[in-house]
Amino acid sequence: MGPEVQHLHASSFGAAAGAYAEHRPDYASAAVRWALEPAPGSRVLDLGAGTGKLTSTLVALDTDVIAVEPDPAMLTELRRALPAVRALAGSAEAIPLPDASVDAVLAGNAMHWFDMAVAAPEIARVLAPGGVLAGLWNVMDDRVDWVAGLARFSGSAVIGPRDTLRSWRAATAGLPLGTGPGVGFGSLEQAEFPHRQRRTADSLVATLATRAGVLVMAEREREVTLSRIRTFLASRPETAGGEFALPMLTGVLRVRQLFLS
Repeated sequence: MGPEVQHLHASSFGAAAGAYAEHRPDYASAAVRWALEPAPGSRVLDLGAGTGKLTSTLVALDTDVIAVEPDPAMLTELRRALPAVRALAGSAEAIPLPDASVDAVLAGNAMHWFDMAVAAPEIARVLAPGGVLAGLWNVMDDRVDWVAGLARFSGSAVIGPRDTLRSWRAATAGLPLGTGPGVGFGSLEQAEFPHRQRRTADSLVATLATRAGVLVMAEREREVTLSRIRTFLASRPETAGGEFALPMLTGVLRVRQLFLS
């Protein structure tokens, strides 16, 4: 994906901020606890916080959380849902916080949008010594037959890299977490945590409609694509009869800062 297309996809969410807040899943508490496990304290930055899906899990775990989000519409939804949270306009490449001010930086379904050549030194700057950087992604478990079929049927514009377990493992294997001049992080750790979601065919289609690849489609293409997915879900016994459990996991990549220079 070239820089212009990357920017188009990354900036598409604001137009669907309300639907994103309504339909996107939260994050497995066990995954968030594991991400924070090595952190030296409880001050956490949710970077690229969107509408606050990860922020709300951090609040429930009694962390001292600050949210930073670049999109004004997404930030508005976050502030509406979590008025007690300090929520700031900013980006991974320009974090509006002082040096060494947080113990952990977490990013939920956002790190793949960061320009890590610029973001990594910024993240290292705001982290306290020994701090943790972790990316979290909610992925569908395509080891389950019907989920694998849905991914194939939907196409990569709807369910793409990092959206299923197997593609997430491949796409994040070489993700440059914590690399760059003046940045010192330890070795990359990976873990996955079950996080099933209750869905109906309609609510799953509504969730998929908030994916960047769908949001940037022309209206007619989007209608045809989502109608095709509804047809697939209606054809499967697992998803045709009302509410079902969508097999999901929260995948986590974690590194710990070793030094600053």
